[in-house]
Amino acid sequence: MRKGLTHTVIAAAGLAAVVALAPMGSATAASFPCSTAKLVVPWKAGGGTHVLFSIFEKTIATMDVKPKLKVVTIPGQGGNKGAKEAAKAKPDGCTLFAIHQSALTSYLNGRIKFHFDAFEPVALLTDTPDIIGASANAPWNNYADFQKGVLAAPKTVPTGATFGSTSQFVWLQLERKTGMKFKFVPFDGTRQRMTALLSGAITLGGLNVASGRKYIESGELKAYAIAAEKRDPALPNLPTLKELGVDMAFSIKRGVVAPKGTPKNLIDHWAAVLKKAAEDPGLMKQMVAKGTGVQWVGPAGYQAWIDTSYKEFKTIADEMGWGK
Repeated sequence: MRKGLTHTVIAAAGLAAVVALAPMGSATAASFPCSTAKLVVPWKAGGGTHVLFSIFEKTIATMDVKPKLKVVTIPGQGGNKGAKEAAKAKPDGCTLFAIHQSALTSYLNGRIKFHFDAFEPVALLTDTPDIIGASANAPWNNYADFQKGVLAAPKTVPTGATFGSTSQFVWLQLERKTGMKFKFVPFDGTRQRMTALLSGAITLGGLNVASGRKYIESGELKAYAIAAEKRDPALPNLPTLKELGVDMAFSIKRGVVAPKGTPKNLIDHWAAVLKKAAEDPGLMKQMVAKGTGVQWVGPAGYQAWIDTSYKEFKTIADEMGWGK
C-alpha cells in the first residue's frame, strides 16, 4: 500500500481546516422535522462502535443544541442491515449513520451494492489503531522473531479474522508490506476471535488497546506492535510497526454520514455539533480510556479520506479476488 491510512487522515485534516462550517445556530430547530435525530449504529449494543458513539450522544445531550441525538442500534448482516435502513431514510437531517471501513469491505466483497457513496459525509471522529496480537503460547516473544518465523513457514500460522472484513484487511496489508503469508481462520466476530486467541486455538489475531490491554499486561496475550503513528500511552513499551521498519499504519476510523441529498446547511450543522462534542474534555478522557483517539475532520476532508481509502482498499480487494 502506498501510504498508511493514518497519513491520509492527517492530510485530510489539513484540508478540513480550511472548510468553513456554518455555525450551529444557522440550522434552526425549525429546519428539522424532529426534536431528536437518530444516529443508526449497525452493530449490537455494547460493541465498540455503539460504546464510542454513546459517549458522543451523552455529551451532545449536555449541549445547548437542537435537535438532540439518540443512538439507535440496528444490528444484522454484518452491519449491512442498518446501512440499508439509513441509506433509504429521508434526507432531512433527522437520520445519521455511524460508519467505518467495513462499508468498503462489504461493498468490495459484493455483500452490499453501495458504500460511502450512498451518503453525505458529515464528520470523521475517532481513531482506534490495531495491535498485532498473539496467543500467550505463540513461539515468538518479539516482532523480529515473529516476522522471521512466519516468513519461514508461509500460510501455516493460524490467524483469526472475519473474512473480507477490516479484521482481515490489517493482516493482508501486513502481508503486502513484509512478504509474510498467514493461514486465515474465519470467525463471525471479535468476541469469538478473542476467545480462540486466549485459548490458544489460533496463534495470531488483531487486538486494540481497549480489548487487549489487560490481557497483554497479564501475559495472557502477546503484542508485537501497534499499527499507529506513535506509541499509545496506555502501552508505552509496545513499539509501532514504523519503528520496526514496516511502513504501515492501520486503524478503525469511525465517522458519521447522512443519507444522500441531505441539505448542506443540515450537514454543516451536525458537523459543527460533532466538532464541539469532540472538543469536550470529558469526552476525550473517556475516549482515551477506550484506547481511541479523537480526530475531527469535516465534510470536505472526510470525503478526501473516503476517496483515497476506497482506492487503497480496492487494490487489496482486486488482488484477493473479492466480489468475483
